[in-house]
Amino acid sequence: MFRYFISFFVLFVTVESFSQTQKIDTLSTKNDSIVYKSPFGIRIGIDISKPIKSAVDGSYSGLEFVADYRISKRMFIAAEIGFEEENTQEDYTNSTAKGTYIRAGFNFNAYENWLDMNNEIFLGMRYGVSFFEQTLNSFTPNVNTTYFPANPILINETANVNAHWTEFMIGFKVETLKNFFISASVSYKVLISVKEPDNFKTLYSPGFNRIFESGTGFGFNYTLSYLIPFTKK
Repeated sequence: MFRYFISFFVLFVTVESFSQTQKIDTLSTKNDSIVYKSPFGIRIGIDISKPIKSAVDGSYSGLEFVADYRISKRMFIAAEIGFEEENTQEDYTNSTAKGTYIRAGFNFNAYENWLDMNNEIFLGMRYGVSFFEQTLNSFTPNVNTTYFPANPILINETANVNAHWTEFMIGFKVETLKNFFISASVSYKVLISVKEPDNFKTLYSPGFNRIFESGTGFGFNYTLSYLIPFTKK
């Protein structure tokens, strides 16, 4: 009788151990098969670098709003729209550019997020266009001598002009709070075309910044944005 009891106990322990092993394997399989879905929606924000520059630079004022929409795991449609006014003082001229601009294109997220993270290291491309007023406030004749000193001549001539360009961007976005992002990026701009006034050269374009002889330039953005999620995939 005792021998049968021992045999039954050994069988019970064996079955229980096998059952526990199966439970552990099942839980492990379930944990390994968890799929973390990413939020899809529209993200809107503001570039805070421009209000900061406006506060410290009396010759500049500007404001820019940003937005992007996720269309796949790594691709985003993106756009920026803004307003800028810049007074440019050269050796012999003083001019002001004032107007609006829009940039539209896409971002590609090259960062592989862990678990449910939603950060980005992105590469982007934009097409930009601006419509603005270019005003020649004054000019100084280049005839300054001891006997004939040159004085600035006020003329205040305004022309409606435009500029077109492309730009390539690299930057990052970090989700610091739920659906709230901080982002920074730099861009390399290539001018496609710019309309010139009849008697003056366009020196600055809103959205493009300073126009140099090379037709290239650089930009910087520091944005705060909020994601409005529509779904998760």
